[in-house]
Amino acid sequence: MKKFNILLISVFLTNVLSAHCQIPCGIYDDSLRIIQIKENINTIEKAMNKITLLSSESNPQSSQQLVRWVNAKEKHADEIQSILSEYFLAQRITEKKVDYLKQLSSIHKLMVNSMKCKQTTNVDIIKDSNSLLDNFIDLYFDSHGIEHLKALGYLN
Repeated sequence: MKKFNILLISVFLTNVLSAHCQIPCGIYDDSLRIIQIKENINTIEKAMNKITLLSSESNPQSSQQLVRWVNAKEKHADEIQSILSEYFLAQRITEKKVDYLKQLSSIHKLMVNSMKCKQTTNVDIIKDSNSLLDNFIDLYFDSHGIEHLKALGYLN
């Protein structure tokens, strides 16, 4: 019985915590996707700094930690690309939107920056990603959405 409960809980959590399923249920929140992207950007920046620091050390523990930070950087860059493509591009940005092409261009630039994050430890890409994310917010959200982001603590 205990194994069944653990299996049931793990299946439930996997379904709840996984990426958007692309069913038009309307329960997902655009603002929370932005918060997730921002958290991923922050994690990538921390990983870049740790990779730079650990690269100067030459012991097995540092090497092992270096690999873990590289993997974390890759994972979070993938998560950004997933949110941008599977949530925003596939479902939220439509040709009916006024700033459709600008939103599309902004998302594309963010996706390219996520790819670049995998290729380097240059934190200038992080600054650019934050700027691009802020630009997308301005293009995508109306005043209500901006207020929601402020309430969530993303914007000042």
